[in-house]
Amino acid sequence: MNLADSVRLGSADAPSRVMFGPHETNLGRGRAISDRHVAYYRARAAGGAGVIVTEIASVHASDWPYERAPLAAECVPGWAAVAEACRPHGTIVLAGLGHAGAQGSSAFSQQALWAPSRVPDVVSRELPMEVEQEQIGQLVAGFATAARSAVRAGLHGVELEAGQFSLLRQFLSGLTNHRADSYGEDRVRLLHEVLAAVRDAVGDGVVGLRLSCDELAPWAGITPEQAAEIARAVSGRIDYLVVVRGSAMATSATRPDLHTEPGFNIDLCRQIREAVRADEHPPQVVLQGSVVDPGQAQWALDDGVADLVEMTRAQIAEPRLVELVRSGHPGQVRPCVLCNQKCRVRDNRNPIVSCIGEPFSGHEGTGEVGAPTAPRDVLVVGGGPAGMEAARVLALDGHAVEIVERGDRLGGALLLAAKVGGRARLRRIADWLEAEVRRLGVRVTLGTEVTDVDLIGRDAVVATGSVPGPHAYDDLGGTVLDVTDLLAHDVLPEGPVVVFDPIGDAVGVGVAELLAERGRDTAIVTQDQVVGTQLALTGDLADANGRLQRAGVRLEKRSLLREVHPDHVVLEDVFTAQRRDVPCAAVVHCGHRLPNPEPAGMLRAGDCVAPRTVHEAILEGRRAAHRITALEGAR
Repeated sequence: MNLADSVRLGSADAPSRVMFGPHETNLGRGRAISDRHVAYYRARAAGGAGVIVTEIASVHASDWPYERAPLAAECVPGWAAVAEACRPHGTIVLAGLGHAGAQGSSAFSQQALWAPSRVPDVVSRELPMEVEQEQIGQLVAGFATAARSAVRAGLHGVELEAGQFSLLRQFLSGLTNHRADSYGEDRVRLLHEVLAAVRDAVGDGVVGLRLSCDELAPWAGITPEQAAEIARAVSGRIDYLVVVRGSAMATSATRPDLHTEPGFNIDLCRQIREAVRADEHPPQVVLQGSVVDPGQAQWALDDGVADLVEMTRAQIAEPRLVELVRSGHPGQVRPCVLCNQKCRVRDNRNPIVSCIGEPFSGHEGTGEVGAPTAPRDVLVVGGGPAGMEAARVLALDGHAVEIVERGDRLGGALLLAAKVGGRARLRRIADWLEAEVRRLGVRVTLGTEVTDVDLIGRDAVVATGSVPGPHAYDDLGGTVLDVTDLLAHDVLPEGPVVVFDPIGDAVGVGVAELLAERGRDTAIVTQDQVVGTQLALTGDLADANGRLQRAGVRLEKRSLLREVHPDHVVLEDVFTAQRRDVPCAAVVHCGHRLPNPEPAGMLRAGDCVAPRTVHEAILEGRRAAHRITALEGAR
């Protein structure tokens, strides 16, 4: 089995064994599948995805889990448009169908949440209503109606959600199903009823099931052994099974960030596949679990772990993934580093799905320009991510490009970020960008400064990064290191270290982890009530605080840094203004930085505009390149 080979699913043939799984995008208008969805899925179909499962649509109006969550009753025109857009590429397109149950939100529907039993959700703490037979009947009918509508819209079938955020999983689990009726005595009963109704609705169309096969709560939750029994019980009604893990007790487990190694579900998937293989008509089994490397995906097929591999985040980062593999160029696949910074969008900000390495993901068809009619000589000042992306795109547009970098290698601040605890995978973006600019023939000059005089009369992009920002505390003779100096030179005096983290993101947390791992006496200071508050957006907040405490890092919460002395710092409680001394030989400052003003080029990109994240750096580098190309086209 080769990753790029076709595979049979039910009555349909997929052009590859790679799945683009269902995930929140916030691309919808109202609760419908929008034109932006269509462009998003079309790009992955054109890139070779064998199976695309659209964003999960609620099968009943009682379910409104997040503001832009699709509702199946409003999705039919959008499903039809997605089917039409993907048809030329042969991709199997399925509608994701589900109901979040007690893990939903009542903020939008203003209705009680549905659940098998009156068990408060461990995250929202909201008490749901226990559904009666009337609601169960509506739920089963809702799945059937939605499935029938999807097939009539031109989709190949449906995938049912019994994974992380799912009422079906809640009925299957002893954590949430405490019923005394037949749905409690046989917790698989509802799933049987839904599958029977859906199979009847779609006929010989494709039916897939996404099943939580380990809730990571062995005292009452679904265990791998129980999941194997469930899978065998329903295998006759499904064409494929996606093996996932997690529950309300472990919401970060299904989609962890870069601290968790890729392929974390391999053993679980192998166990479930072996359990169903003996069935007369076993379903195809899909490996899910942060698989982002085509090599690992192919190994999983070769080793009998699975029949297909879900590579959702990998295809957000690189829509052309399958085609690059098929054409013999896997090294050109833009890496997914599993950071969750732009692709995890289920929060109250309603961000559009995107990727730090491919910022046009989720924005397909916007900002693109054609190649110039005549090439230009373009100078790119700075070899960080913004500069390398500008050079890469300019070279693709046919320009002659030179990068001039004052340091001894390309990568800029991204190389330093990759040294922060647990974030080594970030270096893959820098390595990929450097490999691409060299492959495309970009001239690279290292160890050279560029001045304002050098830019006179030149087409140039300035991407010179940032410089340390001001300190909002008094330095009374203590040792203060900017985080970049620490990471670049790794020099600290002996004694306790205080990491000052006024931003509350991965940098401060990662530096504290790194120092503690090296055996340093470490404290982290934040004005917030929880360390690393911004990590809530990537799903790492709880795990990060657990790691810090296990590493012995002292958490100085609700505190402002007021003074730095040679042997201690003075902290102030944000609520009471009470001050206290904390032993300290050195402070590592992880605060905001300022743009580097030199040289003073007109076309600037990345941190020299405003220091932010690698996503903005790459996006602005690309925009700067397109702006030069657009100027050429106008001349």
